[in-house]
Amino acid sequence: MCDRYSLAPDESREIAQIVAEVQSWFGTASIHTGEIFPTNVVPILLREEQKIPPKPMTWGFHSFKGKGVIINARGETALDKPMFRRSLLERRCVVPTTGYYEWDRKKTKYRFRLPRRNRLYLAGLWNVFQGEERFVILTTAPNDSIINVHDRMPVLLADDEVTPWL
Repeated sequence: MCDRYSLAPDESREIAQIVAEVQSWFGTASIHTGEIFPTNVVPILLREEQKIPPKPMTWGFHSFKGKGVIINARGETALDKPMFRRSLLERRCVVPTTGYYEWDRKKTKYRFRLPRRNRLYLAGLWNVFQGEERFVILTTAPNDSIINVHDRMPVLLADDEVTPWL
């Protein structure tokens, strides 16, 4: 389960460009960087015609139980869940990051990054709730690098998977 990630413009030229572009279009006050928490407003990537521009969006769908937010969607069951079905079919996004965090059973925090890469892209879904655009991160079973820390991980997209995902 991915409930924190990093967005560090000083670690990646691409991430710095994404953050700068969003801030120039939408202002700097609302965009979070550093360690990202649920309900933060952050840049995400959407497909608009032939372009993939960054746009600010809030992390977490409103919970139908009235309080809290839902921050992840299980990739294996998202199509079966009314909350995620339409977004999976029609409203996909990409979450640019410089890493993500997981905690083990002893509450030790680990930051995961790709080897020799200064950024990674996570698969996401977005929707509109009461006029506000929000996103969740798609998760999957863990790979060998994380299985000893956690039983879930975000769906990671290679550079050549970004456009097909969108």
